[in-house]
Amino acid sequence: MPLTGSQRRRLRGLAHHLSPAVLIGGDRLTDGVIAEVDRALTDHELIKIKLIDSDKAEVLDTLQQLCPRADAEHVQTIGHVLVLWRRNPDEPHIPALPGETLKKRPQPKTGRRR
Repeated sequence: MPLTGSQRRRLRGLAHHLSPAVLIGGDRLTDGVIAEVDRALTDHELIKIKLIDSDKAEVLDTLQQLCPRADAEHVQTIGHVLVLWRRNPDEPHIPALPGETLKKRPQPKTGRRR
């Protein structure tokens, strides 16, 4: 699902105070890095990724390869820092974005009535 402008703006505001969850070094996109990005997105939904020792072309190339492999949406790029988002359908951590409806999880029945 591509992000709308208002959704992207909301996510940028939420990401402002985040620290990078993943650091990508000289080897760039290895299977281990992809697995770590996937785990971080599952746990947090919104993450920052910092690329160390890279130029603008490397940042854009990494972004183009990473988003499809991690099934994530690009929110923002500032210098060497990427912000990615992927909704966790089982346990959403971020409230519904503008124009988005979240499926409510069924509440467990306790067997007691009031």
